[in-house]
Parts: sequence; structure tokens; C-alpha cells
Amino acid sequence: MFLLNELILASPLVLYTWFRLWRLAAGRLAKSLLTAAFVLLAAAYPIAETLSHRGGGSWTRPVLLAGYAPLPLLLYLGLAVVASDLVIGGLRLAKVLSRDTVGGPRFRRLRLGLALAIPAAFVLAGFVNYHVIEVRHYVVEIPRRTSMVERLRVVFAADFHLGGTTATGFMPRVVEKVNAQNPDLVLIGGDVLEGDRGDQPLEEFEAQFRRLESKYGVYAVPGNHERYRGGRRDFFDRAGITLLEDAVVKIDSALYLAGRRDARSRARKPVDALLAGAPEDLPVILLDHRPTDLERVSLSRVDIQLSGHTHDGQLFPLNLVYALRYELSYGYLKKRGTHFFVTSGLGLWGPPVRTAGRTEILVIDVLLRNSGTQY
Repeated sequence: MFLLNELILASPLVLYTWFRLWRLAAGRLAKSLLTAAFVLLAAAYPIAETLSHRGGGSWTRPVLLAGYAPLPLLLYLGLAVVASDLVIGGLRLAKVLSRDTVGGPRFRRLRLGLALAIPAAFVLAGFVNYHVIEVRHYVVEIPRRTSMVERLRVVFAADFHLGGTTATGFMPRVVEKVNAQNPDLVLIGGDVLEGDRGDQPLEEFEAQFRRLESKYGVYAVPGNHERYRGGRRDFFDRAGITLLEDAVVKIDSALYLAGRRDARSRARKPVDALLAGAPEDLPVILLDHRPTDLERVSLSRVDIQLSGHTHDGQLFPLNLVYALRYELSYGYLKKRGTHFFVTSGLGLWGPPVRTAGRTEILVIDVLLRNSGTQY
């Protein structure tokens, strides 16, 4: 089960959070209700994760959402309790608060109410934030070489995570926003599908992807969440998407587009080997699901690399952890002559809550010139 090790490691924090809130609750009934609520919160994710890998009808979506939602709530309950203990402990050491004040019924009720209300409000704000799709614009210059075009509009999206929890209107909204940009090229950075179930109905998703309008077509690379079972390789063909797995294609006389396998694939080629068969007469755009290998790519002749995967952490403060893990966990970086972009993505894994980053589509206007400056 995904996140099982992390949940085991976090179990002491969950127990500590329950104990501290239980101590603040007044009366046997309140303590019993609080305990029952924590049992449900702790059990919800394993149930949802098990259900997500099994068959089910439309009834599974609200059950899955109810199962995944407690994850961020537990996270922020724990952070709120720990922060509260630290602040109150510091105020007591500074003799700003007395022991009698902290132990008084009014203070305890206030503390319990805030410890429950603030995390709930934070999760609600993250739920709203996730459902707002933004369009983020960039302009970059790259060497033209012998390309026949002077300007290219690329629309890039990643991490759709389409599956049992995807809202009915999600893909139509995405398609409308992409088409409104009048793209020359639509690129998808992996994790289009969620989970490893082969029985999910994909026809509606395929139909929506076929509505995408682009001068040079729609291309994608696989992500770590794709599991090619039950004909899922055929999903991309039926959706009108060209899937690149360690492959390079020539886009008219404009550029070369290269797509890599996921970084965990043993068959993945080094970037130089991937580009060995492509002449050096045109610019190169590289799709790589994970923002790894930046140093080696920057030493190659890749002009632009587009990645996703990180979700910008999805939940604060995980975005800070991802910023330490990756050289570029989100946003834009120019390294030597290569422009790197990492999107926070369109969809999410698990809970539909985003307290870090934005739900976004990237629009990159590529100017083919004699220099490479980012604006």
C-alpha cells in the first residue's frame, strides 16, 4: 500500500495528537466522540486505498474522497497540536501565561476549538485552491539553428491522475483552457492515469483528449503512476496522444521532441544516447516526468526540458521537503543553455486538497533567435 511506511512512521504523532486533544476535551461524552473520530480518521485511508485498486461503480467516488480527505486533516491537526504546545510552553517559561490560566476550563475550550477549527479551515482552503485552474505564461529564447519557425507556442500539462475521484467536469475545463491558448504543440508530462486498475472506464477521458486542438499534435511521456495493464498502452492511441518512451520525433521542420521513460525504468537511456540519432540542425525539447538529471541534461544540447511529478509538494510543508530533494522542485531554472520547467500539475494523488502550489497549465512562448534569455 502506497505511503504505508510513512503512515507507520507518523503513527506516534497521530497518537500524540489524539492524546493531547483528548486531554483538552471536557466530559466523558466529548472524549468518547473524539476517540471515535480519530479511529475513523486513521482507518479511512487504508480503506480508500484498498478500494481504489478494486472494481466499483460511481458510488466509489464519494467513498474514496471521504477516505483520502483525512490525510491532510490529520497532518494539520498534528502540526496544530505541536505548535500549540510549543507556543504555550514558551509563554509559560516566559511567565506570560500562568499554570492556572492554561489549566482553566475557558482556556482549554478555546485551545481545543482552535486546534480543531484551524486545521479544518486550512484543508477547506486547500480544497478550494485545488479546484482553481490557472494558466501560467513564460517566454524563452532558444537558438534557432535551421528551424523554419521563429515562434512556437507550447502548452504543457502534467499529473492529471485521472481515475475514480476525478470530477465529471474536470477534463472539459482543462480542454477548454488548453484550446483557448491556440497552441502549436501540446505536451503532457506523465501520470495521466491514476492507479493500476485495468477495469476503469476510460472512454470519456479519451474522448476529451481527442478534443485538444494543436498545430503539431499532442505528445506525452509515461509517469510513475501509469501501469500498462488491461490495454492501457492503447489508451494513448485512442486518446489521440503520441506516447514517447525514449524516443525522438521531428516536428515538421521546427524542432526535435524527445521523450524519456520514467527515471525508475531500468531500460531508460542516458540523454546523450537518446539524442544520438537526431541531427544537430534543430532545437530540442525534452519531456521527462521527473525533474532529475538536470546537470547532465544541461551539458547536452537540450534547449528546454519539461517535467512534473512533484506537485510542488501538494501539502505544506511538504513543498519545503521537495525543495531540498530536487534542484528544481517547481518553477523555472536556466542552467547553462537549458531552460528547465517543473509544473505543479493539474491533478493530485489521493486527497483533492492543495495547500502548496497551484493547479496549473503552462503556456511557453518559445522564440527561436540567436540567444537564450528568459523573460
